Amino acid sequence: MQTQATTAALRHRDLAPRIGTAIESDVDTLLSGVLATDIRALLEQRGVVVFPGIGLTDEQQVAFTRTLGRIVDEGEGNIYKVTMDPLENPAAEYLKGAFYWHIDGTMSDVPILASVLSARRLSPIGGDTLFANTYAAYDDLPSAEQEALEQLRVVHMFEVAQRYVDPEPTSETLRAWQRFEPKVLPLVWKHRSGRRSLVLGSTASHVEGMDLREGWALLSRLRDHATQDRFVYRHRWTVGDMVVWDNTGTMHKAEAYPADSGRMMHRTKLEGEEPFA
Repeated sequence: MQTQATTAALRHRDLAPRIGTAIESDVDTLLSGVLATDIRALLEQRGVVVFPGIGLTDEQQVAFTRTLGRIVDEGEGNIYKVTMDPLENPAAEYLKGAFYWHIDGTMSDVPILASVLSARRLSPIGGDTLFANTYAAYDDLPSAEQEALEQLRVVHMFEVAQRYVDPEPTSETLRAWQRFEPKVLPLVWKHRSGRRSLVLGSTASHVEGMDLREGWALLSRLRDHATQDRFVYRHRWTVGDMVVWDNTGTMHKAEAYPADSGRMMHRTKLEGEEPFA
């Protein structure tokens, strides 16, 4: 059931019980930055913030992103093209990994804070984006299990995520994947705010110090738990929509779509402000 709230500064309505909020704003107000503090607060609280049909240009999207924090220098003019078309994106083949639940930046000490994604062209098949609230998923675990999980660390590998797409890579392909060194991360992220979230996703290889099969079973069970309907928001795109998600407290994935569909999304990112801890 959707709820609606109104403040003097910000008009918004919740899209799902535990995740996702739509914001109503005109472009000039959005770009002025007067809503930035409220937007960031909602982003941490709700995980995903949606601006339906806002229709920002690339320049406006970059300007809006800068109101929220430090922008990542990526792509042409800070715009990264998310598309399966290799003529538009030379790294298009790697984007197939986005069809599986993941957190961006698990190979980094400090992951990005958030992504801002705008729809330019859509696929007639698939292409929805799903988000799972990993704060809420942690909060709903029994306290005894929370305490036990906080002691565990997980090895993350880029190559593990890529095997979802290519389960039998050539030795040359595998060597290319292995340029990314494994990263050992806490299973439970203890944020500076005092909140906690689960660190899961397709890069998670195994639990350090745990029997391999037992660790796989735990990671699969927690992923299933975190991606239950009550923690998930599915965004069904229309051209002009802009969606911002908190990369530190959500997982996300795109619903599979044909590589030749022409789907085109423009992305900006906010630099990370807090290491995994």
